[in-house]
Amino acid sequence: MNVNIEQVNPPAILLALENVQSALLNTNLGQFNPLAIAFFVVFVIFSLGITYWAAGKTKNTSHFYTAGQSISGFQNGLALAGDFMSAASFLGIAGLVALKGFDGLIYSIGFLVGWPLVMFLIAEPLRNLGKYTFADVVAFRFRQTPVRIASAIGTLAVVSFYLIAQMVGAGNLVKLLFGIDYELAVLLVGCVMLAYVIFGGMIATTWVQIIKAVLLLGGTILLSLLVLSKFGFNPLELFAAASTKYGAGVLAPGKQISDPLDAISLGLALMLGTAGLPHILMRFYTVPDAKAARSSVMYATVFIGFFYLLTFILGFGAMVLVGQDLITQIDKGGNMAAPLLAEALGGNAFLGFIAAVSFATILAVVAGLTLSGAATLSHDLWVNVVRDGNSDENEQLKVARIATMALGVVAIILGIIFKGQNVAYMVGLAFAIAASANFPSLLLSMIWRKFTTNGAVASIVVGTVSALVLIYLSPTIQIDILKQTTAFFPLKNPGIVTIPLSFAVGIIVSLLGSDPAADAKFAEVEHRIHTGMGRQEVVPDRLRRREAPP
Repeated sequence: MNVNIEQVNPPAILLALENVQSALLNTNLGQFNPLAIAFFVVFVIFSLGITYWAAGKTKNTSHFYTAGQSISGFQNGLALAGDFMSAASFLGIAGLVALKGFDGLIYSIGFLVGWPLVMFLIAEPLRNLGKYTFADVVAFRFRQTPVRIASAIGTLAVVSFYLIAQMVGAGNLVKLLFGIDYELAVLLVGCVMLAYVIFGGMIATTWVQIIKAVLLLGGTILLSLLVLSKFGFNPLELFAAASTKYGAGVLAPGKQISDPLDAISLGLALMLGTAGLPHILMRFYTVPDAKAARSSVMYATVFIGFFYLLTFILGFGAMVLVGQDLITQIDKGGNMAAPLLAEALGGNAFLGFIAAVSFATILAVVAGLTLSGAATLSHDLWVNVVRDGNSDENEQLKVARIATMALGVVAIILGIIFKGQNVAYMVGLAFAIAASANFPSLLLSMIWRKFTTNGAVASIVVGTVSALVLIYLSPTIQIDILKQTTAFFPLKNPGIVTIPLSFAVGIIVSLLGSDPAADAKFAEVEHRIHTGMGRQEVVPDRLRRREAPP
């Protein structure tokens, strides 16, 4: 990034900002904050009201998993954006940029560039081939049991890692808002999230996502405008001030990721992982047809692109206006940079609003993740593997709710274990698993005739296991968490190894054998992808009533 510092006047700006920073010496974060808690309580009561309304409409598995396919393209675009603009984005990226400078940009760009891939390769075929989960697509022309078991392993690994990031962010936020222990904060978040999903299913989760997306975009725009107002609405002056205060290194790469291979690995994981995230893929089943699925991705891309541009302003704004010392003093992972910035620029009321929006962000994303994990456990494993498709609606709904409770407990435990990690960084690892475990098999099953059942299973299992093992052997676990002096695997993100490995294993295993049944059904896959004819429809209630005999 090239900024001509001579064109601006950073010392004057910094002098004018001293008052802002001195006000933060007495930050309310970490202390009992009635105004912030009032915003928080209003949101929780409002969203529980939505859950109560949605619970009355959630009568079968179609409502629970896909909101009865009644969501429009625009509504789903907002909900997709809400699912994607997670705590990792708002809290994590702002914190990374505030502490590491330019390198935080790789997360913003990486998260964004995966969306065209989703729009052109995934959205329409997925909607035309599947019903509830991405495993429906992968297993469409293969033997159901082995592929669904393998898909469940990959999905649950992604969901677990993604949940860690959200729960860590939520725990820190609620702890600082209420002044309570981190562990109790994680427990509270888990309980509220469970109430949303168990009673409201996808209908409640979707509407909470839509409301949260609107609030988050509004809050981010307002906070960015307040930051830029301190620099004459000129981003170059903001960057120059950051350079003057912390050195030109904050505007150059290398602070967070010094190894080029690590940077490429992270970029690959972020780009391809978007197309393998189970809670994002599941959203394409909530709309009535493939056209709505495609338009929802277009709307989501616009909202998400705009949002990620603004996180960069927030990060550098926090670096200059709040200061790295105070950010790390409040939270060593940097996750509280955005709330601190809100307090510096808008006082206690704005801090309360931003904190409530952050909490809504986390809660909605955790709900979506838990719902996708529950769909895998109940729809893929219980209904299609254990019961071989012979399970009535009541049993499926009961199993889905039990699976939701189990995943909620797992989320709480993982959130406590991984206390203190930067949430954007943890999400980068979840993307690496999604890109390695899910994306190769999903793509090959739709475009390659010779792809076999064994190839699909091998690709998913090798992608998942290799990603998990290399993450465990990486500096992230060995040095940062286990406090070892060295790591067995040098890269922080395994994507550059595990994504090609998953593709290669899937192709080699497929070429070593044949699968006549899968080969014969490929023509049907192509026909459905391009025409949508014969797709599995969920009949809306109004049509069901109209078609019923008098």
